[in-house]
Amino acid sequence: MKQLKSLNVERKATEEIKAFLAGLPNLTNAHVVSHGIAGEPDDGIDIVVDSRFAGKPLRLIIEVKNNGQPRTVRNAAAQLHRYMRNHVTHAVPVVVAPYLSRQARDVCREEGVGYLDFMGNAFIASDSIYIERELPGQPEPERRALRSLYKPKSARVLRRLLREPGRGWRTAELAHAAGVSIGLVSNVGAALRERTWAEQTNEGLSLTDPNALLDSWSENYEPPRGEEFRLYTSLHGPALTERLRKLAMEDGRVALASFSAAQWLAPFVRHPNTYFYADEAGLDALGKSLEAKLSPKGANVIVVIPEEHGVLDDATCVAEDIVVTSPVQTYLDLVHSGDRGEEGAAELRRRLLDWPA
Repeated sequence: MKQLKSLNVERKATEEIKAFLAGLPNLTNAHVVSHGIAGEPDDGIDIVVDSRFAGKPLRLIIEVKNNGQPRTVRNAAAQLHRYMRNHVTHAVPVVVAPYLSRQARDVCREEGVGYLDFMGNAFIASDSIYIERELPGQPEPERRALRSLYKPKSARVLRRLLREPGRGWRTAELAHAAGVSIGLVSNVGAALRERTWAEQTNEGLSLTDPNALLDSWSENYEPPRGEEFRLYTSLHGPALTERLRKLAMEDGRVALASFSAAQWLAPFVRHPNTYFYADEAGLDALGKSLEAKLSPKGANVIVVIPEEHGVLDDATCVAEDIVVTSPVQTYLDLVHSGDRGEEGAAELRRRLLDWPA
């Protein structure tokens, strides 16, 4: 219903549309009209633009949405197509929202509708016009929402889901497996469904687009917070590996990370340093086993004690007494490690995280 839609957003949309049209050199006689008024049923569109582009008639049929999440955008596209089947034939359907993510823009293209957001991203195509504009950046509300989704506690849920993307999880079952509250699982599930990355079926919550989730996470990734220790050891190669195998018998938790984890998961890029996540007892055990000393300069062993132990809980055993971070965590760390990390991340993803689209 029209009365449920934010009039402020619709007014802002009208302003953005007029400014957008004013910047098109070949467009003339633009007439922008709000379609319907507050209190009346929403028949599927909000704004109609009649104009001429390069001398030819151009009509835009526009639906405005308060948010540009992919599921909302898909529904808006269905509204537009339904309206056009019943009322008009020669027009360009367009979705307008405060912000449209890359995925939401892709949905618009898949559904055969144009788009415009308040950030300036735009795509309008017909027989007489083709406009495409992509601008970097995200509005602060979207950045906050994504930061919340990828916080350490929420990340526990995401890692568990990405381990078995096709599996359906009951809420309580997933909460227990991830070591978080049922309420948090519900919030994460809602955020994933809103972005069409997951669905809720009779079998439970399952991912529908793990690739999009991992892409977004890597773009917004923040390494686990914690204290970093830089050490030096004279051990390397097989000798270091043998010490790591003996380490498993000590108290504490230790997992190879980043380039060092990738050497076991998907060898591709060699790195002179050895990387770990560990708890405090694990750090002490590492220092003793590797005969490693603190060395601010010339360090070749980097150990992070994370404030939240999700990365350790998600670690996996890849060989006898050799524990590494999961493929997802290793991928995220590699992408943001600099050096040749992106190359290593791409190879790891090709081998272990290549999910059907």
